[in-house]
Amino acid sequence: MADASEVDAYFETTLGIGDPLLDRARERARAGGLPDIAVSPLQGAFLALLVRLTGARRVLEVGTLGGYSGTVMARALPDDGALVTLEVDPHHAEVARAVFDEAGVAGKVDVVVGRAADTLPGLEGPFDLVFIDADKPSNPAYVRAAVDLSRAGTVIVVDNVVRGGAVADPGDTSPAVTGSREVTELIAAEPRLEATALQTVGAKGWDGFLLARVVG
Repeated sequence: MADASEVDAYFETTLGIGDPLLDRARERARAGGLPDIAVSPLQGAFLALLVRLTGARRVLEVGTLGGYSGTVMARALPDDGALVTLEVDPHHAEVARAVFDEAGVAGKVDVVVGRAADTLPGLEGPFDLVFIDADKPSNPAYVRAAVDLSRAGTVIVVDNVVRGGAVADPGDTSPAVTGSREVTELIAAEPRLEATALQTVGAKGWDGFLLARVVG
């Protein structure tokens, strides 16, 4: 039986997901010494579909890294669309800007450098789609800010919340896992949100994401 990575490869090949430009974006990040933790090609295609399915024109990303997920979302935006992406590390931001430029989407993308906790209050909403993929202990604060920058119908995605199943293990009190539990409980208690969670398995292992919609 094929393993999870081989299944990912099957779907990527059969569905024609990924392209040389995105491969170069990943290679540029690796060459720049960035951690290899970007979304997979299949996950990137999911984000691009979300942009199109929601009809998003303004997208907020918390956690730019090397610009891979930002590139797939920016490419999915209409010509007059805009992506605001927040990155704490200036070197990561520099690598991402080069990726956006090569992809031909730099004109749609505003890379904001600094701690998201500091830069989020200065942003002007509303955004149509928010993708949160940054430091996990801060996820509750990011979701609170995302809701304030949203409108009815805005979709919020919080990545990497399953943590290999640790989110359901009360004995695991590591900061990333605690942050995943806290953001789940926050979303559950927020009357302006309806949500679900999906587990994923693939080349990146066992994880998953929260998917929420602002209802008012």
